[in-house]
Amino acid sequence: MKSTLMAVSALALSASAASAGGFERSALPIGFMFEKGNYAELSFGSVTPSVSGNLIAAPAITTGNVAQSYSTIGLAFKTDLNEKLSLGLTLDPTFGADVAYPTGTGYPIAGSNAKLRGDTIAVIARYKINDKVSVHGGLRSVGVGGNVSLFNGGTNFYSATIANKRDLGYLIGVAFEKPEIALRVALTYASETEHKLDVSGFSAFVPGAFTGATTTVKLPQALTLDFQSGVAKDTLVFGSIRWMDWSKTVLDAPNAGSANPLVSYASDTITYNIGVGRKFSDAISGAISIGYEEHKGGVVGNLGPTDGLLSLQVGGTYTHDNMKISAGVRYVDIGNATALSGAGSFSGNSAVAVGMKVGFSF
Repeated sequence: MKSTLMAVSALALSASAASAGGFERSALPIGFMFEKGNYAELSFGSVTPSVSGNLIAAPAITTGNVAQSYSTIGLAFKTDLNEKLSLGLTLDPTFGADVAYPTGTGYPIAGSNAKLRGDTIAVIARYKINDKVSVHGGLRSVGVGGNVSLFNGGTNFYSATIANKRDLGYLIGVAFEKPEIALRVALTYASETEHKLDVSGFSAFVPGAFTGATTTVKLPQALTLDFQSGVAKDTLVFGSIRWMDWSKTVLDAPNAGSANPLVSYASDTITYNIGVGRKFSDAISGAISIGYEEHKGGVVGNLGPTDGLLSLQVGGTYTHDNMKISAGVRYVDIGNATALSGAGSFSGNSAVAVGMKVGFSF
């Protein structure tokens, strides 16, 4: 029961890359560090969001769907150096935002678009103090960059390329396990990173082309509690609570006049997930989980016109010899939001995410 149901709890992440706090797309995974022996996994996610709004002062003027579909790929590898010490490496598509206001919608900024990308490369070590308690920690190299084009009445009045810049952070945590009942509780802290980004482009406010501009953004610190436990024969409860310090994250567009900021958040976010997994046979298990993030209110940044969420996810895991294949689908009811400096109202939005994870022990 233990190994199969633990795989089911990991399934909660396989289709989770759909609208978490801020512009986070994936929480840095640490579950692979608890696999037995040497282990490698490949994960894939595809998300199709639908986010639209209208002008508060003129509701008939609509934005069309401003959120773009996207895909993510993640890699992780872990090896045991000895009976107590393990070392892991992971590449994770942690952050991202894709916004495009369709042309022909009649919206005042139709044609405006922006793309932001951030990834994390982490080296993680885990040390077993005894059979029940372990500590883990490591270094994270986080990169972020993107581009933005702003239109007004069909005229491009601002465009900029934000060069990807990396910063080094860290993570540290502790875990308690009781394998005979598939119990594991892990608490992990990840530090913030600060990025001084080089920006070049064109601005009607300068006016003309510009180079050598800079802008600084802090990507938030986070604290995550992951838990799972067997509650009956072949049945597991699992979940997580994740806090992120988004209130300190602001991304300005240099030389853009009133277009500042691209990203800003009035408050932090706490995201909750809880689910139950069931083993149907030695090879097949299933899981269902729900997620919740509180609606905060206020005005949100233009790269993420959403506020809060409620989600439902179902999936399954197939185990054969040293291979585990997990797949899931997640429906997200995206919270209503006010954006565009308070001029736009976004409501009735949703996203569908599908994900797959293939893991090998060797």
